[in-house]
Amino acid sequence: MVLLNSSIPHLTGAAFDAVLARDENTARTLTAIAVALLVIVLARGAFDLLARLSVEVLAKRMERDARDELYTSLLGKSQTFHNRQRVGDLMARTANDVRQLGHMFSPGIDLIVDSMLQGLVPLAFIAFIDPRLLASPLLFAVGFAIAIRHYMRQLNPVSTRMREQFGDLNAGLNEAVRGIEVVKVTAQEDQEQRRFETNARAYRDYFVRQGMVQARYLPTLLLAVATAGALLHGLLLYRDDAITLGDLVAYLGLMGMLSFPTHISIFSFSLVQMGLVSARRILTIMEEETELDQNPHGHRGHMRGEIVFENVSFGYGGEPVLRNVSFRAEPGQTIAIVGETGAGKSTLTKLVNRIYDVDEGRVLIDGVDVREWDLDALRSQISTIEQDIVLFSRSIAENIAFSLGQRVSREDIVRAAKDAQAHGFIEELEDGYDTVIGERGVTLSGGQRQRLAIARALLTDPSILILDDSTSAVDSATEDEIQRAIRRILHGRTTLLITHRLAQIRWADKVLLLQRGRIVDQGTHEELYERCPLYRRIFAHYDEMAPASGTSGATAAPAGRPPIAGDGSLTHGDLAPGDLGVTDGGVVSRDTTRRLDGHARLDGGHLDGHDREHRDPHADRPNGAVRTVTEEALAMPAHSHDGEEH
Repeated sequence: MVLLNSSIPHLTGAAFDAVLARDENTARTLTAIAVALLVIVLARGAFDLLARLSVEVLAKRMERDARDELYTSLLGKSQTFHNRQRVGDLMARTANDVRQLGHMFSPGIDLIVDSMLQGLVPLAFIAFIDPRLLASPLLFAVGFAIAIRHYMRQLNPVSTRMREQFGDLNAGLNEAVRGIEVVKVTAQEDQEQRRFETNARAYRDYFVRQGMVQARYLPTLLLAVATAGALLHGLLLYRDDAITLGDLVAYLGLMGMLSFPTHISIFSFSLVQMGLVSARRILTIMEEETELDQNPHGHRGHMRGEIVFENVSFGYGGEPVLRNVSFRAEPGQTIAIVGETGAGKSTLTKLVNRIYDVDEGRVLIDGVDVREWDLDALRSQISTIEQDIVLFSRSIAENIAFSLGQRVSREDIVRAAKDAQAHGFIEELEDGYDTVIGERGVTLSGGQRQRLAIARALLTDPSILILDDSTSAVDSATEDEIQRAIRRILHGRTTLLITHRLAQIRWADKVLLLQRGRIVDQGTHEELYERCPLYRRIFAHYDEMAPASGTSGATAAPAGRPPIAGDGSLTHGDLAPGDLGVTDGGVVSRDTTRRLDGHARLDGGHLDGHDREHRDPHADRPNGAVRTVTEEALAMPAHSHDGEEH
């Protein structure tokens, strides 16, 4: 195509010579030149269409492949990696930086290749006219190369900071939108607006700095000087009859073709520079080593469910969260994990399915180190129901079937929903199982989200089940129904149960008591209640203080069961720690208890929402603040009255 373009000035010069000659062949020559120019223009259009289409398809395929590679890389990164990243910045890299790669190829590199050819081919035609005419264009070519190199060096740091600032802008916007409820309830719209304006202004400033670099672009000035020099040189040769007038016209036409690479390079090289910066940002993410090995050739097989921790220690890059943790869970056992906030309960369970890898020690499943399992085979047989539920902006049926990659029948989805006590509220929705819920399930209540998460976990029929306080956001009646469903599916499965509810702890074959990342004691509920002062204080600390409130003491209870206060009221009964309201006297009765999270029970009865504020009027005195058993007991020193530590 460039050859066709370069032949046009040559034909134009020949036409000038034919007109000046004025012989009998002038008309025939001009007709032939006109036909040749028409053919060249048509052929150039066809070639240009084919070239643009090919380059655009290549650029979009490259953009698609780069986006797929980046997304696959992100899915394969460890949780530790994602904890270090800002979601908004990752979105900027995945969307905008990948798009910049496409722009780098088309029109960026495409224009550079086209302009380079359009700068080199005319030199050959000029040499064909007269080699002496190459002086001016060759000097321009040398100056152009030096100026472009200087231009790219100046543009690189500005482009880098501009892309980074765009990532910061996107990250701030993402945080504000995701936390919009907090922004509104704290009336901080003005603060967030100022923060966004600051980031947007900084992003604009880098665009201005890029414009300042482009304003100092030298090749356009060099081309003007070279064109003037070429005209002077050509006129001198024409005066000496070294070239004809047609040659001079062709020469100036070929020099004019150099204007395209000169003017387009300010745009094309900017696109290439932005694409190179974006490529570095993408490769930075893709090349960052992940802490987890997918181990696709690792151990596969059906799990029996045996879990063994051997001197496991783990930390998030700083102070260890878990220290020398060792325990064994036999297949089918239920292990309850109890401890204060920050003790490492959730972290411990995340080591089982390799969300994180241990720093020291080993975690074995069926006698095989979890790091030697094929990661997909490992996680496909472990289901987790967490307190912080993550749902997707898709239909309810798709959210439930997500754990099996949507490869499940509607009947199985409905069965799982019924087991999780979710079928009732789903059927009440306008579109039933096809109802599309908002991002993270914001259109549903906390209890509804948890029931969907339970249904999603039940659908996989896991060998190991991890429950992280999974019934904390449901009402008392629904909790009873869900617990019955969970108890049915626990049979034959190894279960790790993070809870402070006494009713659930009593299901467990073994209880692990964690404090500051260490297992203080382990055994059955009755064993720990008998021998561990810390565990006993979690459930019975306030019974020891009962006489201070003026009661007549406490009645002994069977081993492992809570004592009964002298006035006949249960001090905790079947109340779950964390649900139990306790006044400064330590005795809980019907008059002094208020329901803290909708699950408190007294004498087998239920407290509904109307009962929440029904309290003893004496509890309104300054020292009558309501506390929870778990929080207050764990706030005490970890030693018994006689100085024994556990």
